[in-house]
Amino acid sequence: MNSSQSPPAVGDPAPDFMLYTDDQSPWRLSDHRDQPVVLLFFPGAFTSVCTTELNSVSNDLDAYGDAHVVGISTDSPFVLSEFRSAEQLEFPLLSDHEATVCGQYGAKYDHDFTEMELDRIAKRAAFVVDHQGVIQYAEVLDNAGRQPDFDAVKDAL
Repeated sequence: MNSSQSPPAVGDPAPDFMLYTDDQSPWRLSDHRDQPVVLLFFPGAFTSVCTTELNSVSNDLDAYGDAHVVGISTDSPFVLSEFRSAEQLEFPLLSDHEATVCGQYGAKYDHDFTEMELDRIAKRAAFVVDHQGVIQYAEVLDNAGRQPDFDAVKDAL
């Protein structure tokens, strides 16, 4: 069973949220309306596909222009801090430990992600939110082995 809501679509208002960063600072979506925001949901720190994904974005960060880029997973801020440090990622990672925001964005697995029946796991997803808080790009992947269409993300910016 999956308790995620349907993901917001292009043209919908982005659900506002406040999460804590990898350095334990509060981060609220509505506080970042000065520039577009790229939200990258990912299943877990230190996993191969997530590491590849976030490194590819970090290494190409200039291509995202003035956008705020953040990664979001259900890992704790402490794990995310270690991950960001180990990988030298150039953007903050947000902890959605209770998977509330993942659920709001339709990006949460429930007991169907692995045979271990793990819950609170983020689906891999990408959203672009504009200056007015409106979704300009939305992609939620059911297959955690795939990566978002980063060219489409950049085009939406």
